[in-house]
Amino acid sequence: MASSKIEICEVGPRDGLQNEKRIWSVDERVELIDRLSATGVPRIEAVSFVNPKRVPQMADAEQVMAKITRPAGVSFAGLALNAKGAERAIEAGVDEVRYVVVASETFNQRNQGASIDETLAGFSDIADKVSNAGLKLSATVAAAFGCPFEGNVEAAQVARIAKQLADGGCVEIGVADTIGSGVPTQVSEIYGLVRGAVGPDIGLGFHLHNTRNTGFANAAQAVGEGVLFLDSSVGGLGGCPFAPAATGNIATEDLCFMLRNMGYETGIDIDAYVEVSKWAEGFFDSPLPGQIMKAGLFPESAA
Repeated sequence: MASSKIEICEVGPRDGLQNEKRIWSVDERVELIDRLSATGVPRIEAVSFVNPKRVPQMADAEQVMAKITRPAGVSFAGLALNAKGAERAIEAGVDEVRYVVVASETFNQRNQGASIDETLAGFSDIADKVSNAGLKLSATVAAAFGCPFEGNVEAAQVARIAKQLADGGCVEIGVADTIGSGVPTQVSEIYGLVRGAVGPDIGLGFHLHNTRNTGFANAAQAVGEGVLFLDSSVGGLGGCPFAPAATGNIATEDLCFMLRNMGYETGIDIDAYVEVSKWAEGFFDSPLPGQIMKAGLFPESAA
């Protein structure tokens, strides 16, 4: 076992809400983030600095960042897809700027309106800005396990993109199964190739979706490989507005239960997380996909 501590990055306020029809108000988003930051989760992807015409759920990121509580020990990330977004993120006071490159050409065009090469060139435009501001610069390679338009994505392509991001100044890379098509053997293959491409000093993690019920198997495989962090979402909220039928991320409280019972530390109060999930569920017509909020922890729930 490489490390007994796994860092969880909560992506519900961004990746979770961006796919929901109901648009949460600034104050509702602030309350969600504040409730999450009180659970011991060390990182929250709180906002996205994208064009609100394309993703109206993520409008008013600056207002959200200005109103949230900032507890010691919690890092707040903002997603940016271009130089303008990065400048907004820096001015809004995020701790970390996250950038995205999609591993398939068609999906990158749909998601970013640009080619992969153009998106990688855009990364070099923001790298100096972010590092000069003293902020953490991380990136996600999206649709790394498969593309809804092109089908299979080669692991070697993911590794090539990761190397360019690492060479460009990125300190941490998340590999995303955006459409939830991946299986554990792919986790091992991608992790091995990406680690070989970027070297030992770049932090690596995974962003997993449970669309086809493989998200938790993939997470277990990832921690066995030695990842530093995993993205997950409160209650299993989320999807991608540009990927047809992409359903939720793996649920944070379910992931923490699995990791805890496997002997890993997350530092998160799972009971407190369940309460946040139940609160968030009240905003939706249907139950959230998280299971621990329904079944309870074990062995605590044993009679």
